[in-house]
Amino acid sequence: MTDTYIYLIRESDWDSDRFLPGGEPASQEEMAATFGEHKAFQAAVAELGARMVGGEALQSAKHGGVVTPGKGEAKVDDAVYTDSPYADSSELITGFYAVEVDDEATARKIAALVPTGGTIEWRKVFPIM
Repeated sequence: MTDTYIYLIRESDWDSDRFLPGGEPASQEEMAATFGEHKAFQAAVAELGARMVGGEALQSAKHGGVVTPGKGEAKVDDAVYTDSPYADSSELITGFYAVEVDDEATARKIAALVPTGGTIEWRKVFPIM
């Protein structure tokens, strides 16, 4: 039986805008340095017999925020919005991977292989269906 695990990449925010069209573009060297480790990680996952089923880089925190919804009928009207994820933290989620694995030992090994300058939180997905 395979289970799916989510690997949340927690590290300092990054300048995602440099890698998008329209601004001051990142050099080929920066692109390779930033994304090359992730290609190698994907190959390592396959070598372990696991299957990558999803994953994305998230844009910098300025393109999102945190909300605490209001109660009942006032979920939107009484919502409290914050511009950055956590004022007391220097790390935030910059991306994630979803990987199907055959056992927990492999899931743990994959967690240690995820490229990051910070920490990885890994969690087994709850089977809703």
